[in-house]
Amino acid sequence: MAIPEGYRRNFETLLRAAEHGDLALLECRDAATGVPRYVICAVGREERDYVMTPFGHLHDGNPYNAYVPPA
Repeated sequence: MAIPEGYRRNFETLLRAAEHGDLALLECRDAATGVPRYVICAVGREERDYVMTPFGHLHDGNPYNAYVPPA
């Protein structure tokens, strides 16, 4: 199964942010449940403000139990 182009572009953006040291881990709240989430974000600037672009959150528990690798 091919990875959709939009996901590939987001991953490339994430790699560039990591290469330049522009990543942050933020404690946020899940919009639907209010549960704390620890979110990986790319950090950018917009004039004098920082802009955090969320890419995903760290998995609670054992991530090996949550995913099935491709066959």
